[in-house]
Amino acid sequence: MLNIFRGFVLLLLSCMGAAHAADTGWLTSPQNDHARVRFQAERSDNQLYGLLTVELQSGWKTYWRSPGEGGVAPEIHWQNGEKAQWYWPVPSRFDISGLTTQGYHKQVTIPMIITGGQSDVLTGTLTLSTCSNVCLLTDYPLRLDFNQPVDAHFQDAFEQAMRTIPAESGISSDLSAHLAGSHLVITGTTDGEWRDPQIYFDPLEGGFIPGDPTLKSRGAELVVTAPITDEWGDNATTLAGKSLSFVLSNQGKAQQVFLTVGADQVASGALDAMPTNLVQILLFALLGGLILNLMPCVLPVMGMKLNSVLQCGTDKRRIRLRFLATSAGILTSFALLAAMVTGLKLTGAALGWGIQFQNPWFIGLMAAVTFIFAINLFGLFEMLLPSSISGRMATAGGNGVVGSFCEGIFATLLATPCSAPFLGTAVAFALAAPLLDLWLVFMLLGLGMALPWLFVALVPKTALLLPRPGPWMKSLKILLALMMLASSLWLSSLLAGHLGSLISGMITFILTVAALLAFIFSVKRTAPLFWLVVIVLAAFGGYQLRGLWQDDVGTSAAAPGEQIAWQPLSETAITRAQAEGKRVFVDISADWCVTCKVNEHRVLNQPEIIAALNQPDVVALRGDWSQPSGLITSFLQQRNRYAIPFNQIYGPGLTDGEILPPLIDKHTVLNTLKNAKG
Repeated sequence: MLNIFRGFVLLLLSCMGAAHAADTGWLTSPQNDHARVRFQAERSDNQLYGLLTVELQSGWKTYWRSPGEGGVAPEIHWQNGEKAQWYWPVPSRFDISGLTTQGYHKQVTIPMIITGGQSDVLTGTLTLSTCSNVCLLTDYPLRLDFNQPVDAHFQDAFEQAMRTIPAESGISSDLSAHLAGSHLVITGTTDGEWRDPQIYFDPLEGGFIPGDPTLKSRGAELVVTAPITDEWGDNATTLAGKSLSFVLSNQGKAQQVFLTVGADQVASGALDAMPTNLVQILLFALLGGLILNLMPCVLPVMGMKLNSVLQCGTDKRRIRLRFLATSAGILTSFALLAAMVTGLKLTGAALGWGIQFQNPWFIGLMAAVTFIFAINLFGLFEMLLPSSISGRMATAGGNGVVGSFCEGIFATLLATPCSAPFLGTAVAFALAAPLLDLWLVFMLLGLGMALPWLFVALVPKTALLLPRPGPWMKSLKILLALMMLASSLWLSSLLAGHLGSLISGMITFILTVAALLAFIFSVKRTAPLFWLVVIVLAAFGGYQLRGLWQDDVGTSAAAPGEQIAWQPLSETAITRAQAEGKRVFVDISADWCVTCKVNEHRVLNQPEIIAALNQPDVVALRGDWSQPSGLITSFLQQRNRYAIPFNQIYGPGLTDGEILPPLIDKHTVLNTLKNAKG
């Protein structure tokens, strides 16, 4: 609105052909030889456009509209009761006698619009407070005669002054505020990076005045903390629901911000709770990458690598080369992820761990690739293709160095739907950090994930502890193919959120039938597990076909009490529940998040948890991040989290909310819910 109004004012000024103007000239006072003032005005229709210019000697200052902990803002009392709307340029912050104040030094020009002045002569008194080691309160009489000549450059000067007024947007659209103990905390993000951000507060409702703020920024993340007291010096007991106004500046731009303060919290900013020691973060990244190897997402690729080791026999050189190639594939993938995140960060797009699984094209590609790997393990290529071509595919894409490199790439891509301990902290730091730190963290994540593979490359004897090759390898190869096929079918099921359950079900059914036919034509009927695999795939295909024809209306829903009464996730819902003295359980998951599904099966679907979350004083809120969601992205970023699963519990005893570890258990959830009662 301010931008539109500013443009309207400038348009009026440019059209003032018969305007009348007045100028006081430079005014001084014998009681204050450290300042001089000038007031200019120009009339158009029923309004006056005025410019107040104040020049100060070095070391002297005057005040902004909100002086801070001391001082008096400039004010004009017009003799005939005229009203003025002041437009304040961005101030500076300075300390006087131990008080934090906001104002201007050297020179400032303040534009204003005056209504009610109809006579040819406008009179009033400017009261100006100026301070150095002492403070002076000086009155300047103003008399403007619109019949006298005036500076012909007034319109240009007014337009220039209006350009210094903070806009209503342009720096951040993601800001929130709350009271944490005796401090006001503001968190937010910006497009690009924060560089020397500054903030200037207006008093809050009730006369609460923020003191000298502390600003901490890391990349696109900003946390502002400021002590806050009333005019008597007493701490605030609550700020929830109060209106907050401030000016925020960054890289030479300024924005006027109006917020409603959120629910009071105990902890300070999310950025403060995050480790700031880069060495510690890099250690977390290394451990997080290492633990990723234990996540269920990576198991299919582990199976492929096991198969390649069996193919190598006792050739230590081949084992070393292939595990080194796999490690190189992992590190290359993390470098590509870092490059992708860098691009997203520079364009201001949403950031998060595993968000590529929100893209249906990526899911489809991964489903196709894992399916090809599965039928390759069945041996279909060797049967249907000429020997020369199948040999090349086996060497380049399956058992050779290039194939091992590809295994490392797919291990990384399949690992991203999983969240491991230490991983979330490292990723959160990386996504909010400068680009150099971001690349360091991602490469340490890759190194951590590659450590087991590098260990085998350095000590090939560990891979030779497997039993000697024999007939059992055929059964193992079939089991590994089934693992990869299960990954492909699971990925195809994720397309339901993008293409609909019918099309996704048809794709899954077609892949199942194709895998069954590939298995029948590739594997001898005398092979171990042949009929078992045929029966399993046929049964699964029949189940899929039944699901395609089944009417959703005919399905029976779980009885009340046998499932959690989830409600949509929002900050408002949390604030409302806390105001009612209730506990809140937050769960953010996605169809593609394997760790989320593990938590759901092991914990959230258990009777004890269902009963606990269905208590009258508990509100269960769920957010689905299967597809891009600005609300969920903002919710996670405000808590300095970029990966799921995400679980948090609020309550009278946990007003700031306690974030649970990625892999939850019943004991942790029940105990935290108990502690949340207070």
